[in-house]
Amino acid sequence: MLSEQSVPVVRATLPAVGAAIGDITELFYRKMFAAHPELLRDLFNRGNQASGEQQRALAGSLAAFAGMLLERPDERPDAMLSRIAHKHASLGITSDQYKIVHRHLFAAIAEVLGDAVTPEVAAAWDEVYWLMANALVALEARLYEESGVAEGEVWRRMEVVGRREQSADAVSFDLRPADGRPLRPFRPGQYVGVQCELPDGARQIRQYSLSSAPGRPERRITVKRVRGGAGPEGEVSSWLHAHAREGDVLTVSEPFGDLVPAEGDGPLLLASAGIGVTPMLAVLDHLAATGSTRPVIVVHADRSPADHAHREEQRALAGALPGARLHLWYEEPGDSAHGAAAGRADLSGLELPSGLTAYLCGPVPFMRAVRGDLLKRGVPAGAVHYEVFGPDLWLAAS
Repeated sequence: MLSEQSVPVVRATLPAVGAAIGDITELFYRKMFAAHPELLRDLFNRGNQASGEQQRALAGSLAAFAGMLLERPDERPDAMLSRIAHKHASLGITSDQYKIVHRHLFAAIAEVLGDAVTPEVAAAWDEVYWLMANALVALEARLYEESGVAEGEVWRRMEVVGRREQSADAVSFDLRPADGRPLRPFRPGQYVGVQCELPDGARQIRQYSLSSAPGRPERRITVKRVRGGAGPEGEVSSWLHAHAREGDVLTVSEPFGDLVPAEGDGPLLLASAGIGVTPMLAVLDHLAATGSTRPVIVVHADRSPADHAHREEQRALAGALPGARLHLWYEEPGDSAHGAAAGRADLSGLELPSGLTAYLCGPVPFMRAVRGDLLKRGVPAGAVHYEVFGPDLWLAAS
């Protein structure tokens, strides 16, 4: 909760800070990377930096957190903080790094806003930052403890023991610990960070959902190659597609992520598009392995049947669950759609049982549309959960 003296200051300056937050975050990253080039080389996603997505996500999270402190002072934005904390843990972020961020962020604020940053204004926004930072540090400390690792020590060597082409642009990798030690359990819907050393010596990290159920001797990830277009070519996905083969060893984090369906027998909606199918596969696999009979509505949208990674596996898993119903949409159905609908996902014709909890994963426009449909149908906002691959641009745009 913001202190009594900081509330009116933050309220008065939030419009100005919000209007300049894009310039502030761009300058912040430039200053920080100039002082600590190793952070851009080995920690931050260079592709997201080049596209501006990381700057927009940081701006959105800071503005959203400040707004929540003002408008809902008795609540903590746990959903937003949890998503960020899990992502940070998968990168091995440490508490000391928040001090680096603080130093360069406030230098950027002072430079962009100039004389408007009085000592009173600086103190109030300093309080906002440390309320958010300390909440994240505490959450991340708990995640590290639950994973049985020291702060930031999330990495282990994993051998590729299987590689399969799942579509023209998606490849799955089966991974086992290179040291032979047993794997820690994870929860269906979680992801891991994968660190790859690239030709220029950088060690870039990307997160990939675990695409099969817990309890197996190996972990499976499915990697979609990010091709150049509106943004830069995917550095890590391209490297994995081109170079990772059976017998190779990768550096992989412990599992994190909070898109995890609650236990019980309540009805579920698992809605995905494109490579967003991967966490849903792990959930379906887990439900099948545990003999679940709970009602499950499975929704998936893709460009075409050929682009649908793990298409037959998803069909088989849904078919193995007595309470599951699979609904597919393809923008280009072709001749092999097997009863799928043409076009984009449309939930208006689906019967939604009461007490439904929904889990969404895919491009932000898809998730925004599905969430809007669900809210119109009476599903409470708190019952709709989502996972964003990369910076949370949904939050940034809200």
